[in-house]
Amino acid sequence: MLYLSLYFKTHRDVYYDLLQRVRLEGDWEAWIQFFLEGVVATAEQATNTAHRVLALLRDDRELVSQHERATPSARRLLDHMTRRPLLTIRRAANDLGTSHQTISAAMRHLQDLGIVAESTGRKRDRVFVYSRYVSILNEGTTPA
Repeated sequence: MLYLSLYFKTHRDVYYDLLQRVRLEGDWEAWIQFFLEGVVATAEQATNTAHRVLALLRDDRELVSQHERATPSARRLLDHMTRRPLLTIRRAANDLGTSHQTISAAMRHLQDLGIVAESTGRKRDRVFVYSRYVSILNEGTTPA
């Protein structure tokens, strides 16, 4: 979650200027200060992301548990989707060691709750995505 290279890309001019100063003047202190500021900024962003992911997971687990049709399979599938946020029914059934029918019902349950969405528009080999989770993880991964 520490994407320090993005900090360098975002501050590219300063990055190259400081590298040049190290090369020409031996000014390591300014370079180290810049680097540590990047570590701090990146760590703060990662901490914020982790808190937001944990809150999302807590809320979604609670939503699944409160629903009258909640099944242990739906809860297991939701937890699995934190490791594989893009997933087919076949892959989930293999990963979790359960039947295609069980996973299909659990996925439909998560879809009905608005937790996952089908992303291909196909009838077969559909891919489901835990989009809010992926969105949080993707925030701040491209330069402004």
